[in-house]
Amino acid sequence: MSDLANAIERYIDMWNETDATRRSEKVRTICAENATYTDPMTDVSGHEAINTLISAARERFAGMTFTLAGPVDAHHGVARFTWHLAPAGAAEPVVVGFDVVTADGDGRLSAVYGFLDKVPATR
Repeated sequence: MSDLANAIERYIDMWNETDATRRSEKVRTICAENATYTDPMTDVSGHEAINTLISAARERFAGMTFTLAGPVDAHHGVARFTWHLAPAGAAEPVVVGFDVVTADGDGRLSAVYGFLDKVPATR
């Protein structure tokens, strides 16, 4: 498995971290200082903003877990992968996403471009 594929596994773990202090440390380790995260609902930059975004997702989807939904396809500092978000033991994910990421020369994520394939209806 490539270094970037390993970074993606750590990235998914970062999204699953419920302890704010540990998650902040993971964001700083996994993401470049000026990393960006963009999806249809948000566009943020930097460690603090990414951590705040993850905190909001953890709150909205409390008790759910992010998992890789297949292999990570990576080359030349770019990777793509599909992920699921679901409660433990669920037959179907609540959310399905597809992300494309880039890494800097140190192997830290510099940009995440997220696409949402399945999202719950909002009230």
